[in-house]
This record gives sequence, C-alpha cells and structure tokens, in this order.
Amino acid sequence: MPAPLSIIIPTLNAAADLPLCLEGLMAGLEAGLIREVIVVDGGSVDATARIAGAAGATLVESAPGRARQLIAGAAAARGEWLLFLHADTVLSRDWPERAAAHMGTRPGMAAAFTLKYRSDARAARRLEARANRRARWMGLPYGDQGLLISRALYDEIGGYTEVPLMEDVMIVRTLGKRRLVILNAEARTSAAKYERDGWRRRSWKNALLLTRFLMGAKPEDLARDYR
Repeated sequence: MPAPLSIIIPTLNAAADLPLCLEGLMAGLEAGLIREVIVVDGGSVDATARIAGAAGATLVESAPGRARQLIAGAAAARGEWLLFLHADTVLSRDWPERAAAHMGTRPGMAAAFTLKYRSDARAARRLEARANRRARWMGLPYGDQGLLISRALYDEIGGYTEVPLMEDVMIVRTLGKRRLVILNAEARTSAAKYERDGWRRRSWKNALLLTRFLMGAKPEDLARDYR
C-alpha cells in the first residue's frame, strides 16, 4: 500500500531555504509516511530546481503566484493526504508522529502545526505566542504553519482559491474552526522579513492586512500593499 502523504512546496528563488525545509522532511520518509514531495516552482532563476531534483522531489513548473502553485501541486499529487508547506518552513523532528496520529484518528479534519520563528529575539517569542493563540481560538493559522488535509476534504471544500494574497486565510475560513486542529509539532519558519522590516512594524502591517481582508477588502487590493 503506498505511503499516504503528498507534500506540496511552492517555490520562487528558494535556494537559500529549500535544503533545510527538505531536510526536515527526512523523519517522515523514515517513518514511511511520505509518498512524494512535489516542488511547484514559479520560475526560479537560482538553484531551486536543481536542489529539488537532487533531493528526489517531483518538480512541477507553474506560473508564479503561491495560490496558483498550491493548486497545481494538489492537482499533481497522488496521496490520500496533502501537506502544503512553505519553502522557508522547517518541521520539528516529531512531526511525523503528530501527523500520523491526526491522519489515523481525524480524517474529517485538517491540521496546522504550532508556529515557531527561527530567531532568538524576544519579539519572536511574543509574536509566535500571539499567533498560536489566534490559531487555536479563532481557527486562523498562518500559511507558515502548513496545512495537513485529506484529499477528500480538500476536494469537498473546493481547495485553494486563485488569489494574489490571503489564499491561506480563505481556505481555513472555509474549513471553519471545528474542522481544524493545531498540532503540537512545530513549524519553524524564517524570520527574515521581520528582521529586515522590524518585528513591530511587520507584525502590525500583517495584522492590518488581515483585518482589512476580514472586513471585506479584496485580495487584489491587499496584494498591492504587501511586500
């Protein structure tokens, strides 16, 4: 019987982050959980494609746009379960145990991982604590936290919507809080944007964009303000 899980990673010039992301998946291979890793590339001009190929991943070429790439990856996937993962996110060593337990007991529910920033800054601890509270209380995890979902449930809710921003928020809102679990394993994501822009400035900007979206702003309008 084939392993159940297809992992889908959208990339665009991700050569600096992809090796660590792929390395974090090794525990899942050792556990016999992963059927395939699909890297959906949006036109990288760096070594992303070579890195994916050397790791044994299936490379799917796509027009750029994270939502578009996620949709393309899901279309190519053969697993009974899908794990959508950002290229700058590294899963903690215990992720296969947590994922397998979820897949075996909650087929009608999706899951995300607990957020952790790869930074020693105090601001990182404060921000991830707020984000994890939001994810658990409101059912609104960041896309950085990954999304583990059965193929059946993904198809039932219509999958990702092709929008230039907020595709991660849209799919978890469609799922609803009662069909979403936050797993104790960590999604350790890059803090580069926060370190570049400032933790407070970047977090407030993201919060403002989310608030505007929840109040009805169009993703196309929000995308122009997101960098």
